[in-house]
Amino acid sequence: MIEHYFTCPYCWQNISMLIDNSLTSQTFIEDCEVCCNPIQVSVKISDSELSDFQADSIEQ
Repeated sequence: MIEHYFTCPYCWQNISMLIDNSLTSQTFIEDCEVCCNPIQVSVKISDSELSDFQADSIEQ
């Protein structure tokens, strides 16, 4: 597992997330721990390290 810090696209707070580095690519939705809005997260792992991370708001 990798802990990654990023900025919520809704409330702009710095939050952390644990990412499973055993998968090479994953996309999922996670609620912000501060404002509870849904964030679409896309992650790519290379050699067990985080190589790409994207956190986007979801159009409602």
